[in-house]
Amino acid sequence: MMSLQIERLQRCELSDVLVVATSDLREDDEIAHLCVSMQVPCFRGSLDDVLDRYYRCAELHEADHLIRLTGDCPLIDPLLVDDLIRFYLSNGYDYSSNCRPPTLPDGLDAEVMSFSALSAAWREATDLYDREHVVPFIIRNPSRFNLGNLTYNPNLSNLRWTVDYPRDLLFVEKVYEYLYPTKPEFGFRDVLNLLSERSELTDLNSGFMRNSRI
Repeated sequence: MMSLQIERLQRCELSDVLVVATSDLREDDEIAHLCVSMQVPCFRGSLDDVLDRYYRCAELHEADHLIRLTGDCPLIDPLLVDDLIRFYLSNGYDYSSNCRPPTLPDGLDAEVMSFSALSAAWREATDLYDREHVVPFIIRNPSRFNLGNLTYNPNLSNLRWTVDYPRDLLFVEKVYEYLYPTKPEFGFRDVLNLLSERSELTDLNSGFMRNSRI
């Protein structure tokens, strides 16, 4: 699943480098080995202090800006990621997302932030929740950081394309089964077209609440 997500993200046009930031625990060795096989940089850091992991990864790669994506989104669309980067840069934001509030299906979430905003959070955040979830410190300080959210119409946030449960994985497997053989670079509109033709696929993982973002 991760290799397919990496394959998709490598088609982003506006990002310079893709790095997988995982934990330094033995159980994540397989992720590091996958990165080696795909020739993708892998940074390893704290399991629980994800903010520290992000900061040290960004510092190592001398990033001025960074894009945050989670590894449970194998249907992520690189065109939407590029849309968000353009939105962020053209408006001079310190932080931008497409999910606060969401208007895209769960699983197409992305966030962009400046290294200076990340650095401030890394230096000042002391709450364990803030350290684990990276951006809440930034979000709670709108008077200090220039925040933006990219929205889409129509609102499709009721759709679930992420992978948290076995039924989510079944849904994604079916999407890949139908689309990947003939169009491996399929985008989110291709998925929407597939669901309009095969509405029963949506029922495979319906009934789960979307994770809230703070």
